[in-house]
Amino acid sequence: MIFSSIYILLTIPVFGLLYIYTAIGVLIVIPMTWLHLKRPVQFMTQVWAKSVFLVMGKNLRIHGKENLDKKEKYILLANHASLFDIIAIESFYPEISWFGHERLLKVPIFSRFLKLTDYIPYKEPTIRNTRHMLEQLVEKAKDQSVAIFPEGTRTLNGKINPFYRGFIYLFRSREIGILPVTLNGFYDLKPKNRFYINFGCKLDVIIHKPIPREELINKSDEDIIDTVKTVIESAYIENYVQQNSLVSI
Repeated sequence: MIFSSIYILLTIPVFGLLYIYTAIGVLIVIPMTWLHLKRPVQFMTQVWAKSVFLVMGKNLRIHGKENLDKKEKYILLANHASLFDIIAIESFYPEISWFGHERLLKVPIFSRFLKLTDYIPYKEPTIRNTRHMLEQLVEKAKDQSVAIFPEGTRTLNGKINPFYRGFIYLFRSREIGILPVTLNGFYDLKPKNRFYINFGCKLDVIIHKPIPREELINKSDEDIIDTVKTVIESAYIENYVQQNSLVSI
């Protein structure tokens, strides 16, 4: 209870600092986008993402960097618990394009950085909207990796929700593998249904070995979902034992 009160008091100035810091970053990056300087934008985005956790006093630990080959293209799939999930992935993989809920584009300042990362917003699932979103995803996947949260929304209880099959259309339409990623500690950090940041939690990101397309392409949609979800859950906090050395960013 005492810690909760302290965290609430700390959260307000930290969020204020993050908004100001992000606004400054946006002002620096916007001219680069006008000049179509994609590499510098990605570099600045990565610097910003890493420093967000430093501002919160958090040590974001990454395990499995050797499994990520940035010369390859993937559909990155991760569990979803917090607004900071995207920032965590941007901290080690800024070259990726995002597909996520449209409401994130309404978050002040943060929405600007999302737009700089080629963010594809998920809109109301009408036939027209769905077709347009899938076309955008397929187009983006021609040139770069795409990140999707297959749960569709952040968990409200810390458990991994069922996966939607939207990513499977993209998987079947492109010569592309799947990169599973497990995010641990982010529900404790700042879930959707809690105002304050838990400054005492630990944050770990586990990058699993990519699943080659040929291992999945002949499976049913349900089996593909099962396979990917099993890999992500295998390192989730309930079963995760830190017996391997973790690399700090």
